[in-house]
Amino acid sequence: MTYLDIEVFDENGEKVRVGDMLKGKWTVLYVYPKDNTPGCTTEAKEFTELLPEFEKLGFQVIGVSKDSVESHRRFKEKHGLKVKLLSDPGVELIKALGAWGKKKRYGREYEGVIRSTFIVNPDGKIVWEKRNVRAKGHAERVLKVAKELIGE
Repeated sequence: MTYLDIEVFDENGEKVRVGDMLKGKWTVLYVYPKDNTPGCTTEAKEFTELLPEFEKLGFQVIGVSKDSVESHRRFKEKHGLKVKLLSDPGVELIKALGAWGKKKRYGREYEGVIRSTFIVNPDGKIVWEKRNVRAKGHAERVLKVAKELIGE
């Protein structure tokens, strides 16, 4: 089973198969730790701001976290977000993407979500990935990579 076979919940609470969402489209799939935290809010707002440019290139932008559908709904509402958000409470998709692992904070080691971004081609193949992303300015950097990948 690949990450494409995993089922998660979309922002409306509908169960969706990842492969069905990505099929036939260029996709920016970004994994983030938690709704309504400073870095995650910055990242989501920047992707929302640049969404028209991504769409012009034929890309969809989808964020994934382990937060609940309800948390995603409030997050989108509060910040006027336009990107799609997927809820992966069992971290199955997040782990399949390799975006889960050891982290360190204040000298304490723990397991958690590693902020990561993937560009997936219309065949569902990951053609670019970046882990341990710095949120501020990241969407702009991803847009540049997207343009390069499709020859813009």
